[in-house]
Amino acid sequence: MRHDYPFDPTYGHDLAALLSITAPEEPADFAEFWRDLHTAARTVDVAPVLREVISPQPQTRVFEIEFTSLGDVRIGGWLTYSRNEPVERGVVVGHGYGGREGPDFHLPLPRAAMIFPCARGISRSACTKLSSNPLRHVLHGIRQRETYILGGCAADTVWCAASALLERFPIAAQRLEYLGISFAGGVGALALPWDERFHRAHLNVPSFGHHPLRMNCPCAGSGEAIRMYQRRTGQALATLRYFDAAVAARHLQIPVHVAAARFDPAVPPPGQFAIYNALAGHRELFVLQTGHFDHQERAAEEMRLQDALAYFFNCE
Repeated sequence: MRHDYPFDPTYGHDLAALLSITAPEEPADFAEFWRDLHTAARTVDVAPVLREVISPQPQTRVFEIEFTSLGDVRIGGWLTYSRNEPVERGVVVGHGYGGREGPDFHLPLPRAAMIFPCARGISRSACTKLSSNPLRHVLHGIRQRETYILGGCAADTVWCAASALLERFPIAAQRLEYLGISFAGGVGALALPWDERFHRAHLNVPSFGHHPLRMNCPCAGSGEAIRMYQRRTGQALATLRYFDAAVAARHLQIPVHVAAARFDPAVPPPGQFAIYNALAGHRELFVLQTGHFDHQERAAEEMRLQDALAYFFNCE
């Protein structure tokens, strides 16, 4: 791939090397920390409020939704479901670090009620206390694991979002699924192992995998802010040990489909593959030519990925 980056977005790894990367060492109380955080989030009275808005798709109803997350933070997003088909499943759909402008309508998941939550500080969950700039957002509260932003984001976009969806559609509990890209891919890997309600997941170019390795990978994404913070202070990894998506993946037992890129200037591929390689349950891999980077075959590749997702989520 021709590019203008001052670094190699493959980081010198061919596919064989990427598939050999193992997760870093796990802190002794890693699982305890995440289970306690999940328990706290599950006790939240999410109190969802919905307001129907004009839908660009005649066959789909669209609602703006607000609900409460961990720390009494009010989270905004969207909820959609079919006008003509019964709801038989629920889907939580996360977003990248650029946020989102509205719900997605292209996902191959029929008869689904879908919730599209916005993480605290971002898009419909913007607030004065948090910057929406990824380079600042990713550092918020990083001095301590109890205050680090990704813990709250896990509650916002996975656990409490699921609670809000299931409060409106209890029947969706029979088949609850998750899709997350980039930022949300990493947050999903961190949050899903501890929540027994989810049945399947798709992680697309997931972030936050193998932080020690990422410290040696310059990039154009939020990871660069973390890398520079670690260089200045030497303190980031003490917290990030508890927010490593590759470490969490060791605990993820449900079937997971991963789309991981061999070339990605924003989310270093070694971290993406470290997550996939560590997954404990059934796993499926879709190898992307690039992530966060356009190329001539991207549209065709995206169509193949949608076909793969349709099979993965509807094969039962």
